Amino acid sequence: MNKLIFTCIALIFLNSCSFNENSKIWKDNENNLNTKKNVTKVLTKKKKVISEFNQGFKLDFSKIKINNEIIDNQNNLGSQNYKGELIKISNFKFSKLDELDQLNFEPIFLSNGIIFFDKKGTIIRYDNNNKVIWKKNHYSKAEKKLKPKLNFLVDGKNLLVTDSISKYYSVNISTGELNWSKNNDYPFNSSIKKYKDKIFVIDYKNILRCYKIKDGSEYWNLQTEDSFTISNIKYSLIIYNNNVIFNNSIGDITAVDIETGLIAWQLPTQSSSIINETYNFKSSRLVSDGNSIFFSNNKNEFYSIDLKTGTTNWINEINSNIRPVLIGNFIFTISNEGYLFLIDKNKGNILRITDLFFNYKDKKRKNVSPIGFAIGNKNLYLTNSDGKMIVASIEDGNVIHIEKVSGGLISEPFIYNKNLYVVRNGSIVKYD
Repeated sequence: MNKLIFTCIALIFLNSCSFNENSKIWKDNENNLNTKKNVTKVLTKKKKVISEFNQGFKLDFSKIKINNEIIDNQNNLGSQNYKGELIKISNFKFSKLDELDQLNFEPIFLSNGIIFFDKKGTIIRYDNNNKVIWKKNHYSKAEKKLKPKLNFLVDGKNLLVTDSISKYYSVNISTGELNWSKNNDYPFNSSIKKYKDKIFVIDYKNILRCYKIKDGSEYWNLQTEDSFTISNIKYSLIIYNNNVIFNNSIGDITAVDIETGLIAWQLPTQSSSIINETYNFKSSRLVSDGNSIFFSNNKNEFYSIDLKTGTTNWINEINSNIRPVLIGNFIFTISNEGYLFLIDKNKGNILRITDLFFNYKDKKRKNVSPIGFAIGNKNLYLTNSDGKMIVASIEDGNVIHIEKVSGGLISEPFIYNKNLYVVRNGSIVKYD
């Protein structure tokens, strides 16, 4: 009898919970499914689509002003004296550098040769016939194992050196002998700039250091906001009047009085969240025409800021972290996607966009990125991560030639004394 009563109660319960569309249980579940279907993603970043623009726009550079300098305190190299045919005429060989993901090192170009370094930090001076004049290493056995990477600056008869293992020193250019040597708290991560009796350099902790050239003693230092990660960009400096202006790993642009080390102005260009994401953030070198500073980054931002006050003149959406080139009232830059942009310097308007990577198939193109470029008398020379160099006309942007420099890493191109140079891992190639 008890079993019969229990069975009847169970049947009544199951019937009230029937598997039909009006059941309360399934109604709730259906509502949940409908809610999920209606969810919209927010804060998704749209990828900017770039296409060629105003291809008929041509420039007349018949009266172009040629710059013969390889070093400039404002990084404003402009158009340089090279109209060669990319004929390879010599190689300056050195032992290959290890642990590299980019070749962002600059040789020193002299009227009678070149200075560079090898994988153990040995400084090598070559003559114009590729012969080694002297080789000097100023590192201990333990330091050599750290494979120091060197940055150079010429000061009269001396060569000033900073490196990736926290040392900085001065050597005699004629002999390679050491004048003095010092150690910093952190490795250096910038080019070196000079003003009168002082040099300026930035380390990995976003500290601008001012040293006396005579003996390497520190004159002053300035700490800017640090990040939690080590940046993979090389910081940039320019010098104008009595200020040194520099960028750091989190996108701040800071102007500092050369004598006092006090901040004249500072412009943050990124939100505070970038502090934790500096491994993704890349900025170009700063370039100035004496009135404004121009730079860009891989966050789709190309800036023009006032040199004296640090206020923003204009911002345009261009995704590039390689140094722009200024010629007259025009700016040349190349996006990370391989597009050549011609920009009006004063207002920031884009005048022309040309696809320099059109020869690459889509699959290959995604894995190629620009390294850097230089502009000669009439042509632009762009090196890429696949070891190739693209030659394009600056008048109309059309690609003229593609040169294979190496099967691996290469540097940006350098123009000096009517020749073009590219560093590849193991040698510096000289073109006539």
